[in-house]
Amino acid sequence: MTAPEMTTLPPETDVEGFLLDPQQWNERIAADIAHVNGIDALTDRHWLVVRFMRDTFLRTGAAPSIRALGKESGVPVKELYELFPKGPAKLAAKIGGIPKPRGCI
Repeated sequence: MTAPEMTTLPPETDVEGFLLDPQQWNERIAADIAHVNGIDALTDRHWLVVRFMRDTFLRTGAAPSIRALGKESGVPVKELYELFPKGPAKLAAKIGGIPKPRGCI
């Protein structure tokens, strides 16, 4: 007799798709969230922004604004909009498994 296969439940999200528990995040979940939101493959530049958002949130308890993201991540605002066309701060936060930044609609 074989043991039943373990299944991993998807992490819980709010109505907008943000993870309720940032500790449930991993890179596979990030890639899935990106894909659902129109980004087929996360490049090194995507990961730079996503990790910056996540690290900032975990360190300070708040995600950076788009202005701070552009200044502090090393990725100019224009490029942020190319990488994350549906709103860089909001989408990078979602992919990074953290709550929606304040000020994002």
